[in-house]
Amino acid sequence: MEPILQVENLTKQYPDFKLDHVSFSLPQGTIMGLVGENGAGKSTTIHAILDIIHRDAGTVKFWGRDLSSDPKHIKENIGVVFDGINFYETLTPAKIGKISAAAYRQWDEAVYHAYLQKLQLPPRKEIQTFSKGMKMKLGIAVALSHKPKLLILDEATSGLDPVMRDDMLDLFLDFVQDESHSILMSSHITTDLEKVADYITFIHKGKVLLCKEKDELRYHYGIIRCGAAQFDAIDKSEVLAYRKRDYQWDVLVADKEKARRQYKATVVDDASIDDILLLYVKGEPVK
Repeated sequence: MEPILQVENLTKQYPDFKLDHVSFSLPQGTIMGLVGENGAGKSTTIHAILDIIHRDAGTVKFWGRDLSSDPKHIKENIGVVFDGINFYETLTPAKIGKISAAAYRQWDEAVYHAYLQKLQLPPRKEIQTFSKGMKMKLGIAVALSHKPKLLILDEATSGLDPVMRDDMLDLFLDFVQDESHSILMSSHITTDLEKVADYITFIHKGKVLLCKEKDELRYHYGIIRCGAAQFDAIDKSEVLAYRKRDYQWDVLVADKEKARRQYKATVVDDASIDDILLLYVKGEPVK
């Protein structure tokens, strides 16, 4: 099946930062979490994908087609929510609905008002009176109401409390029940991604360090906890990253069950997505 989004060698050079040949593919009917520390290149990647910034090299295909081939039709099928509202603060949700109806052929006013009610957003209050979380919910309501097939979310749950975040994640899961739909979701809240993501793409200093199925990371990756002598005995070809903390070594491996069989004198823990990212960022790669 044709991926809904395919990114190949996406490159953007700034004076102090480079998005360096970023590549990944988003299958239909799935959610991909785009993760990395602040400044890693997540937002730059999203902006380059959407052609908001000019890319120096690389290709981006939506449903196998370049955005420039039919920008109006392709954009109609992409819902976008950024970390911050992009509407005038004096507008109300009701007025935004009217503007959106003129902008999108697929706009569904009934669906929009159903989302406003579900998300407890007053239709006639000005946006400037909304909290950050309410503004994020409004952005999500607008994005879903023109019936896109692809949602691109840049830290779209960051301003929400845990209960509302959980409700929004359920909305996203409902969205991809239609297997022609997909979501690309950048977030620093890895517990959200552990709940909903099918794939994790990790960007560090402008480069993709890994792009894996979430279940592979959760169920196969592990961390060996050991001392110096035990660390020296570990086959370094199996080590993805390591970190020394006082008298303990933390060693990231891709096959925890094999490590448990092979290094019985050590402790091999399960690895969360947070654990994996921290070891990649703060640890040392094997040279």
